[in-house]
Amino acid sequence: MNTELVVKIALNSWNFEYNRFKKLLDKISNEQLLKEVAPGKNTGIYLFGHLTAVADAMRPMFDLGPALFPELGLPFVSTPDKSGLEFPTPDALRAMWAQVLEKSNADFQNMPAEDWFKRHSMVSEEDFAKEPHRNRFSVLLSRTIHQAYHAGQVALLVEKTA
Repeated sequence: MNTELVVKIALNSWNFEYNRFKKLLDKISNEQLLKEVAPGKNTGIYLFGHLTAVADAMRPMFDLGPALFPELGLPFVSTPDKSGLEFPTPDALRAMWAQVLEKSNADFQNMPAEDWFKRHSMVSEEDFAKEPHRNRFSVLLSRTIHQAYHAGQVALLVEKTA
């Protein structure tokens, strides 16, 4: 298998999960997003914000430019749900998520295949020399799985209609 094909397969998986989550969000009201996915567990808005912040953090990690919404890191990555920090409204978060994914997906499609196997900014050159698997491609794969996992949790908020 060549590098271009492997990258295309991974990007197709990323886009599949992105589109699956987008369809899920279209089914969920803002009020549903504010609920816990299960008693005592994270709220939908927290998981949604978390996925947005993590996707946004990939931009500087891959040297594609700064995060569009770095302010999401504190409430959605650095601290747990129900920490008392204020979250954006569901509508504001929906707009941020759409902007992050639109920009990131465009950048991902334009990234040369060989660049996916380069070091990302969170690993030192010394560590990368010892562990070349710590590259942008492996981050893309792990973030795709991460998105699918949390989408499964958020899906619990979809109200069943008879």
